[in-house]
Amino acid sequence: MAKDKTAILNRLRRIEGQVRGVSQMVEDDRYCIDILHQVQAIKAALSRAESEILKDHAACCVSEAIASGDVAEQRTKFNELIDLFEKVKR
Repeated sequence: MAKDKTAILNRLRRIEGQVRGVSQMVEDDRYCIDILHQVQAIKAALSRAESEILKDHAACCVSEAIASGDVAEQRTKFNELIDLFEKVKR
């Protein structure tokens, strides 16, 4: 994940800058629709970051659990994913 970690951190830093920009827009009393467009862009960027982290989790943590042959570890990793998806549905 070292290579991917750098990309994810860069993406999160850009998102952080976007959030600061939206805060400034609110402070400056910018047009609501312009602010909402930026909020949508942030949500989309977070979704992409989430997808990348999920792919990394599957490629590293989940695949290692499968390769280990440890049924308890496999079940734990699977349940972590199920719990995550359950939270999304709420």
